[in-house]
Amino acid sequence: MAFASYSPYSLRPIDHPSFSKCPSLRRNSQFRPSGIRATVALEPDSSTQLQNPSEVDLFACAVCYEPLIRKGPPGFNLPAIYRSGFKCPKCKKSYSSKNVYLDLTVTAGAKEYDEFKPARTELFRSPLVSFLYERGWRQNFNLSGFPGPDEEFKMAQEYFKPAEGGLLVDVSCGSGLFSRKFATSGTYSRVVALDFSENMLRQCYDFIKQDDTILNSNLALVRADVSRLPFSSGSVDAVHAGAALHCWPSPSNAIAEINRILRSGGVFVGTTFLRDSSSTPAILRPFRQRVQQNYTYLTKEEIEDLCTSCGLTNYTSKVQQSFIMFSAQKP
Repeated sequence: MAFASYSPYSLRPIDHPSFSKCPSLRRNSQFRPSGIRATVALEPDSSTQLQNPSEVDLFACAVCYEPLIRKGPPGFNLPAIYRSGFKCPKCKKSYSSKNVYLDLTVTAGAKEYDEFKPARTELFRSPLVSFLYERGWRQNFNLSGFPGPDEEFKMAQEYFKPAEGGLLVDVSCGSGLFSRKFATSGTYSRVVALDFSENMLRQCYDFIKQDDTILNSNLALVRADVSRLPFSSGSVDAVHAGAALHCWPSPSNAIAEINRILRSGGVFVGTTFLRDSSSTPAILRPFRQRVQQNYTYLTKEEIEDLCTSCGLTNYTSKVQQSFIMFSAQKP
């Protein structure tokens, strides 16, 4: 017979195996089924291994930009982050939460030294201004052409389409008006609400704790300087700065930092107040600037030039009276 020399097991259909009779798994074999199960059970979960480094490496040292080592409960949400400690493995600087936010400024942990910014920045560190910001202050922006938070959010979301599913940082977030909208939209994997003002961040938390869906969402509150952002280079997908540029001590330093942290193809969207006229003669600009010394109001041409000089591309903008929303990308 042609098949006489073959074992009957070799002729069984492959979808009906008989492991109990298989010679390689007989009783005295060292490769018994129980041994195989034990080996599989001891193998580490690769998905778990990949999750921890991404959470640890999200924030970077404000001094040397080295990714921070995190010690504490896992997860990217307010309760988990603020029960965690962070330390730079390079310069050994430690960072911790301040009640409701994670302090990632250069001066974090300083006992005697405190740093003050120009008046336009210090104003928003005031408890009163922080309290009033969403209780009348922001509403007055419509007098200058701002379309309102809901419409501004929709406009920003259109610009941010290339960054959907990624990490969004809302710099100079104030009381978190837009941070909360971004966090609850479900569009981004993580949202960082970032501001230099301690009281703005506390006010942001007061709004957040009223809604458990936001409290447990992928949202973090971080205190940081816009000119020294605590993220590794090329690690952020989207940056939003609502009504902020005119308050920054150095818009060029801030946008250069934003360019640094954006990944290739990442999107920056900002809004601000324009100067009354873009046709003001150059000879008069220093005098006009002196009158408006509390804030840095730019023309739409200056904003485009600023973004371009900081290395951003694909600049576009929408203007309504003194309101401008502009967008640019990291090449």
